[in-house]
Amino acid sequence: MNILITGGAGFVGQRLAMECLQRGNLQLDGKPSPPITKILLADNAEPPFWHDGLREHPLVTSSFGDISDEAYVKSLFAEEIHAVFHLASIVSGHGETDFDLAMRVNLDGTRYLFEATRAQQNNARVVFTSSVAAFGGDAMPDTVSDYSKQTPMTTYGMTKVIGELLVNDYSRKGFFDGRSARLPTVIVRPGKPNLAASSFVSGLFREPLNGEPCVIPVDPSQLMPVLGYRSIINGIIKLAELPAADLGTDRGVGLPAFNATVQELMDALKNVAGNRHLGEHILKKDDTIAKICAGWPQQADTARGIELGLPIEDSIEDIVANYIEDYLEGAST
Repeated sequence: MNILITGGAGFVGQRLAMECLQRGNLQLDGKPSPPITKILLADNAEPPFWHDGLREHPLVTSSFGDISDEAYVKSLFAEEIHAVFHLASIVSGHGETDFDLAMRVNLDGTRYLFEATRAQQNNARVVFTSSVAAFGGDAMPDTVSDYSKQTPMTTYGMTKVIGELLVNDYSRKGFFDGRSARLPTVIVRPGKPNLAASSFVSGLFREPLNGEPCVIPVDPSQLMPVLGYRSIINGIIKLAELPAADLGTDRGVGLPAFNATVQELMDALKNVAGNRHLGEHILKKDDTIAKICAGWPQQADTARGIELGLPIEDSIEDIVANYIEDYLEGAST
């Protein structure tokens, strides 16, 4: 089995590759797939760091190019691909400042990828990573679910909604067997902040644990659906493995999430930190980021994802403890 991960050099992409390698195969429709023979990590540039041993793993190949270049995308399919995890995207804050880039990467790039997958005619399994930013607007309910109307208030969210619709239609037409994983905010990401408006959410854990201050650009009462990276990875894989009949005609599924205020996230850090010296949280509102976050869903009803068996940690404290174990006390495995 050959696997393609776009955005494969990023944090989630690398951890997804590592988890697939550890498992050795996928359990598609309840049955083991052939062993994984190749994982192709495609991204626009070399990452700041590779997780331990991933770059040198004999089953891992990397490719760097522009996903909005149709010829480059086609080159990724020189060998038959059996499963595609499409993570590559211009994120929220970046998409708001560069509309044209977001359109090229998030829309054109996604369509090129889907067309290249379709051309194989092998009914490949495809997982597209969407976002809770797919929801928004004046009529957005206090709690959104898989059945809420999608009226996003960011360019990023708009492109995610279109991606979800493409997955539904390409699957309906039998071009591939697709699913959309609607992600909440992923915590805790290591490394440096990215250009996502929600980047501070990981920072409010990461920087204080490094003994550094973290600026909080929103009010502490701001609600946000969040989920730990271990459950994000395992949820994406689980969604890929589910039988199509379990999903029906709507292939977009919200991953389970905790609905927490920023204050509750900061409190969870203090609950887990113990005797560690923590850097301080500095409350300094950024109107642009605050507006974007306020336009996203404040709470998510993810009962459908839970019913489908997608994972979630027991508590936010568990998420923080996992990060400390993986990135502060042990190897990033």
